Parts: sequence; structure tokens; C-alpha cells
Amino acid sequence: MTQVTIKPSKEASIISIPEVILKTLKLNAGTCLELSIENNKIILTPIKNGLTLESILEGSPRHALEITEEDRSWLNANAVGKEM
Repeated sequence: MTQVTIKPSKEASIISIPEVILKTLKLNAGTCLELSIENNKIILTPIKNGLTLESILEGSPRHALEITEEDRSWLNANAVGKEM
């Protein structure tokens, strides 16, 4: 069992999760966690359903995803700098 200490911060209190725990759970800094309380215990659960390209585009109207003439001219344009 690993012990952590609650530390004061400006507008909240924080805990540090040891690196070995993060590696074991395949988490990293920036991972969103859901915090809940069960039987007087703090439960942190990783939120796995983060944004993906598919989820962002899912609600887009089909016509908005079609390539326009302006898109085609941009795609076919010659490089003018160090794009390549």
C-alpha cells in the first residue's frame, strides 16, 4: 500500500500520485479522472472516453465534410516555402 499526503495549494488541496502507480495503471499527467466517494473512501477512476476525431466528427453534417473546389485548389497548389 502506498501512502500520500494532502498538500495545500492556492485554491485547492492536492495529492501526488507516485510514478509507479501511474505506470501500473497506464496513466500520465493530464489524464482526466472521475472522483467519487464510496463507503467513506475517495475513488479515482480514469475517464477513458476522451475526445477522438471520430467523436468530434460524429455529429457533423455530411456535406460539411465534402472537399470543396477551394480545398482542391489548396491541395494542388505548389509549395511556396518549406512545407515539404
